[in-house]
Amino acid sequence: MIDAMNRRAIKIKQRAALRRWEYRQRHYARGVWFRLRRVLADAKEAFLLDGPDGDRLIAAGFASERVGSELAPPKRLVFAPREAILELPSAHPVAVRLSPELLSASCVALVRFA
Repeated sequence: MIDAMNRRAIKIKQRAALRRWEYRQRHYARGVWFRLRRVLADAKEAFLLDGPDGDRLIAAGFASERVGSELAPPKRLVFAPREAILELPSAHPVAVRLSPELLSASCVALVRFA
């Protein structure tokens, strides 16, 4: 009986420690994941770009979303028309969701819903 209670107490303490860690991580993020999901909710399509092509989009006058610079490592998230993105040689389509492919990219071009 005592062993069962001790095992149960250990499991409860482990769950509480994990919950404290998750809350602490969310607090340190200061809402960046919510803002990133909000930006992705406005996007109909997403394309992965390399650095020079991302620079070309920004030089063409398209602004980078601020939430990208709040991530580690920083990312450039740029909304642009589909035609302008498809002219870039490194444009590679990717699903609009929080995937490893999208999160590991340094520059992502997004197309807004009409």
